[in-house]
Amino acid sequence: MPEQDFAARAPVVVVGGGPVGLALALLLDAQNVACVVYDEGDASFDHPRGNTHNARTMEHYRRLGIADPIRALGLPEHQATDVVYFTRYSGYELARLPMPSGTQKRKAVASAPADGQVPEPLHRANQMYVERFLVRHARTRPNITLRYGVRVDEILPDADGVTVRDHRGRRTRARYVVGCDGGRSLVRRSAGIEYTGEHTLDQDVLGRKATAAYLRLPTLRRDLLGGRDAWSYWAVNADVVVNLISLDGADEFCLLTSSLDPDTFDAEQLVRIVRSAAGTDLPVEVLGHRAWKPGVALVAGSFGSGRVFLAGDAAHLFTPTGGFGMNTGIDDVANLAWKLAAGTRGWGGARLLESYSAERRPVALRNTAAARALNQNLGAIERPAALEDDSAAGRSARAAAAALLGTLGEQFSSIGVQLGARYDGSPVIRAEDADTPPPDSLTTYTPSGVPGGRAPHLWLDGGRGAGSSLYDRLGAGFTLLRLGASPPDGAALCAAAADRGVPLTVLDVPGPVGRELYGRDLALVRPDQHLAWRGDRLPRDAVRLLAQVTGAG
Repeated sequence: MPEQDFAARAPVVVVGGGPVGLALALLLDAQNVACVVYDEGDASFDHPRGNTHNARTMEHYRRLGIADPIRALGLPEHQATDVVYFTRYSGYELARLPMPSGTQKRKAVASAPADGQVPEPLHRANQMYVERFLVRHARTRPNITLRYGVRVDEILPDADGVTVRDHRGRRTRARYVVGCDGGRSLVRRSAGIEYTGEHTLDQDVLGRKATAAYLRLPTLRRDLLGGRDAWSYWAVNADVVVNLISLDGADEFCLLTSSLDPDTFDAEQLVRIVRSAAGTDLPVEVLGHRAWKPGVALVAGSFGSGRVFLAGDAAHLFTPTGGFGMNTGIDDVANLAWKLAAGTRGWGGARLLESYSAERRPVALRNTAAARALNQNLGAIERPAALEDDSAAGRSARAAAAALLGTLGEQFSSIGVQLGARYDGSPVIRAEDADTPPPDSLTTYTPSGVPGGRAPHLWLDGGRGAGSSLYDRLGAGFTLLRLGASPPDGAALCAAAADRGVPLTVLDVPGPVGRELYGRDLALVRPDQHLAWRGDRLPRDAVRLLAQVTGAG
């Protein structure tokens, strides 16, 4: 088509301006790649959704220089983030799963050993607060154009690029399009890609259909929960099961329940359910509501086709249990952004963008299955009529409930899911035949120098703050780590990178800690902080190694 037929041109068009689309835009900006973000919404982000930014997501925010302002959002730093189960909020406390406050997390990082693996602990801040911040921040970045209130109607890929037509009839020409446009993704449907997996879960506690609501409860903490602060408050009894999640540490809450059918939503009925959960007629203001399906574990058959790619909910739909959905999406775009940059700049080979689906789809299958299994655990909660009785039968029922509820902490201790994603078998990863990755685990993360996993973290120069994390010293492109007392030089790899225009930084990490973590004298870290290769010396085919990890060989 003639140049004048297009209203605009861009290297990358992102369809969907939620947290995943905005994170992609910011990661592209960090690679100095321009993009246009379309979203048919108005960027008000006025309904609560996900509440958890896990340790890996916080590492990505740190890389973008925004971890600290995001930590200022959500719950007050001093407030405990416990999960607590009551019969009713005015009744018996059944179980409490202690979780650290922001202040306690900060102290834990400050006292971590040199090989401490969590430089950025999980943070509780509702997605709507963070989305508002991300929009404000994106508007300050020179490479990002935001088009909220503009619906994309058509995606037309061809051999040379993709044409995006919006509802006004205007067209943007791009090299690549990424669909971050949710479960009903136009981009996914345009590419002819379908979901596979589980659509729902048949159980009474957060199963079948559920309602999420945005509430203001001005007296709950003062009159019923005084001195018993938490982040997540469950009410479990024979009448209702309700989870209230504290948004601001004051009077705003997100409610999740299957005790109200979202297809026949009635605000007065919702108020009655909240008062039943509280055990008293407390004031309730309903600020909004939406329907959702617990137990969903859906993954797209492919994460890309040609020049069109999928990320976030467009690629996978989760049950909220465990808080994996948005975080998996942000890890998607951390993988994809540098590959799009490589394709745009010409140093990425044909296999590099193809590796996106090969690497991320198995992670989505793993994470959606983990979230569904955690959600199924809630179905085991028994709610006999005697649970609230002041009797021997009541005490026995409460003891049984407490024993079960105490085992549910794994959904809040999922560091293995957060940090343990691996890309073993990827065509752009080179591992040795004898390399054995650590076992996969929901609750345990084992740092490993085996290529394919997250590069093990360590603190440098005795510090624990900004600039002292290994991740703070990694380059925007590849980074060759020279580990230990006398590592070999990386001249041959640097020369090959210079010849092909591949961004490569060399970082010396003296001392025994890094050498022990990585198990070799040299390690090649990708722009997404995953290990591409390691060895005690550069291979004779350093040029071929670089070609492989950039998708050209």
